[in-house]
Amino acid sequence: MFFRKTKHSEEDIIKECLKRKPSGQKALYELYFNYSMSIAMRYASGKDEAIEIVNDSFLKVFDSLDRYDPKQPLKAWLRQIVIYTAIDAFRKNQRYQHSTLESHMHLEVSEEESVFSQLHEAAIMECVQKLPPSYRTVFVLYVVEGYKHHEIATLLKISEGTSKSNLSAARAQLKKMLVTDTQTVKRHG
Repeated sequence: MFFRKTKHSEEDIIKECLKRKPSGQKALYELYFNYSMSIAMRYASGKDEAIEIVNDSFLKVFDSLDRYDPKQPLKAWLRQIVIYTAIDAFRKNQRYQHSTLESHMHLEVSEEESVFSQLHEAAIMECVQKLPPSYRTVFVLYVVEGYKHHEIATLLKISEGTSKSNLSAARAQLKKMLVTDTQTVKRHG
């Protein structure tokens, strides 16, 4: 096989992928699997869903690699594909899952800061994954990826107001989950 014994450059791997060689595709998949999973996990409700997003993303990568501009970083191009694939999965699932807005919970700033200072990123991401898909997607796009509400509205085909409302509801639910988790840790820890 092409990649088994020696380490080849990203450029060599891309050339093999463009020739539709499975060894090149496998090498690219293995090279960027963990990176892609780290992005997909932000949008998915669990590992299985994230793997599905990653696999769908790589199918898109292999199908459109001839349109990739080698002057641009491959990692950035791949990141966009994973994000858009996650958004597509959200849209597909949105047809089957409808979430309702819950009442907003107001916490004092000192309590909120205390909650976040006691939790690790993994615990926070675990809570994010428990959010309803519509809230989770808006939260990740806005807070993690840095999109603006008008961009999110366009990507998800929702109104800007819905984007803002979903973000507010996501934050409220996260605060509630994080406060509960922190209180549980304090009681048992």
